[in-house]
Amino acid sequence: MLMTGKQYKESLEKRNLKVHLFGERVRNVVDHPLIRPSMNAVALTYDLAHRPEHREIMTAVSHLTGQRINRFTHIHQSPEDLFNKQKMTRLYSQEVGGCIQRCMGIDSLNALSVATFDADQKYGTKYNEAFINFMKRVQAEDLALVCAQTDVK
Repeated sequence: MLMTGKQYKESLEKRNLKVHLFGERVRNVVDHPLIRPSMNAVALTYDLAHRPEHREIMTAVSHLTGQRINRFTHIHQSPEDLFNKQKMTRLYSQEVGGCIQRCMGIDSLNALSVATFDADQKYGTKYNEAFINFMKRVQAEDLALVCAQTDVK
């Protein structure tokens, strides 16, 4: 299911999020002025996937399920996928005017796909199977997954 930006915001309202900013509890995450710009950027990653003129760039067909999914939940299968991911990132960045919040998430998912496969080959583990099952849920629910790069200092 391809979620809309509105559905994304509604999903945040339904969650029992415990968020603190500058030592104070944020009671309404969706309406907080410091959170709203990032939330709107993520919401746009859902909305643009519904625009017919952007369908091939913003969505992909899952190699796991055969369903059309948001490209942010796709594991690259070809050079064309990588090229479309770059076109998608450029378009979102132009629309948002800055960080789109989800680009490191897609890169991390693709890295985990390779790392879990390699670990299984080397150690006989089942990490990739667990990862694939997780990805099926991510794609079916159109979840926004992100990660962050931090400075260990």
